[in-house]
Amino acid sequence: MKSRVLIVIGSFFFLLTIFFISSFSSIQNDLDSRNLVKSSTWYIAGPAKENQETINTIREKKGIIRVTAKDNPVGEIELNVMITASDSNDGIPTNLSDNSKFVSITYKSSSLIKLQAREENNEGTGCVHGGSHPRVDIQASPKKFVTIKIPWSNFKQDGLPNGKLLNIHNLCKFNFVNYHPVSGAFLEIKSVIVQN
Repeated sequence: MKSRVLIVIGSFFFLLTIFFISSFSSIQNDLDSRNLVKSSTWYIAGPAKENQETINTIREKKGIIRVTAKDNPVGEIELNVMITASDSNDGIPTNLSDNSKFVSITYKSSSLIKLQAREENNEGTGCVHGGSHPRVDIQASPKKFVTIKIPWSNFKQDGLPNGKLLNIHNLCKFNFVNYHPVSGAFLEIKSVIVQN
């Protein structure tokens, strides 16, 4: 009788373990599908050591975005990712629900980064260059990865206190911009998760 009870208890705990593992796996898969580092192709412009192919190869193998400024860089470095995956650096805008309140980013950076949340262009033809550029500052964190949650209400045109607010129903992409890179300046991103 005692061994039968132990078998029942053991079976219960085994099933409970399977349940928790599958639940955790399901939650992790959902987070991965919403994490733009894992789910979307990234694009780069400017004086960076890495090109688009290198960035995306590292992203796929190691789950991280890594960008480093060239020696004596001239111009800005701009790292882009579409909100809805696309075969190009353009595409269609994403209409986030009213329940979406923020974007969460885990990063490490040697420099101040301007994060632009690009909207569809004024002509209404999608995410080709144009549209408004509400933005926020991402502070340098050169020693360790930090996770920040940025409310959509913080994104204002040109980063001005009274700038026009971001329209989350017309959101194309994020641009991570280092306007004044110095030799060896770096940005590493582990996750960019848009709240659904």
